[in-house]
Amino acid sequence: MIKKEIFSIPGAKGRNMLMDLTYDDNNPKAPLVIFAHGFKGFKDWGTHNMVAKYFVERGFRYLKFNFSHNGTTTDKPIDFADLIAFSENTFSIELDDLNAVIDFACNGSAIPVAKDVNLIGHSMGGGISIIKTAEDKRVNKLVTMASISDFRNLWPQEAEAQWKIQGIRYFENARTGQQLPLKSGLLNDLDTHPARLNIIEKAAGIQQPWLIIHGEADPTVPVDHARELKAAQPNAGLVIIANANHTFCSSHPYSQNSLPAPLLEFCNLAIDFFNK
Repeated sequence: MIKKEIFSIPGAKGRNMLMDLTYDDNNPKAPLVIFAHGFKGFKDWGTHNMVAKYFVERGFRYLKFNFSHNGTTTDKPIDFADLIAFSENTFSIELDDLNAVIDFACNGSAIPVAKDVNLIGHSMGGGISIIKTAEDKRVNKLVTMASISDFRNLWPQEAEAQWKIQGIRYFENARTGQQLPLKSGLLNDLDTHPARLNIIEKAAGIQQPWLIIHGEADPTVPVDHARELKAAQPNAGLVIIANANHTFCSSHPYSQNSLPAPLLEFCNLAIDFFNK
C-alpha cells in the first residue's frame, strides 16, 4: 500500500519547511530519492505527486520538500503567501535547507534511516543539487533535470546594477500574475561566496554518478546549459529529450491521469540510472 507522510522541520533562519514522504508500506526501507524544486516552484506543483507515486511503484521512497524561503508556508503550501520570506532567499539558504533535509533523512529519528540518498534537482534546484553533491558524500547519485549551469543566468546581467541600487527586483509569476520580490542579498550572496556558488567548478569536482537530463525545446533554461555541465564533468551522462520543454510538458495545475510522454521518459531514465 502506497502511503504519504507529512513532516515539518526547521529550515534556514528557523523558517519551517514542509515536506512529504511517499513510500510503499511493504517496503519502508527502500532506496530514497530526494527532489529539490526550482525557482518559483514548490513540492506539490503540477505532476510532482504523480512522479513521486511512479517512483514508489518502482521500488523507491520519494521525499520532496518546500525550500524554507520559496514563498509558501506550512498552511498554504501551494501559494506564494509569504513574500517577505521569498524576498530574503539566497542560494546559501537553499544549500542549508537541503542539508537539513538530508540530515532528516539520514538520522533515522522520524523515518527509517537512509544510509545515502539519491538527488533529483530541477532547474535552480539542479544547481543547488550539483553543489550539494560535490560537498556531501551522503549523496549516492545525482540526476539533474533542466538544470542551470550558472545562477546568474536566471536574470539579465544588465539588470544587476539597478537591482543593487534599488535593493530589490521583482520576478513575475506568469501563472498567478504576482510580482515576487527578491532583495539584492541574493546578489551579495553570489559576490561573497564566488567559489562555493560556482556551479561549473562544483560540477567538475563531482565524484558520484551523475545523469544530466534536459529538454531539447526548453525555452527557460536552454539546452546549452546541459552541454556546459557535461563539458565540466565528462564522467556525467547526458540525455537530451526531444520535444521536451522546461517542465517536460507538465503544467500546474495538471488534470491528466497519466504523465506526459517527455516526463515519463525522464522518470524511466532516472529510475534506470538509480538502479544501476
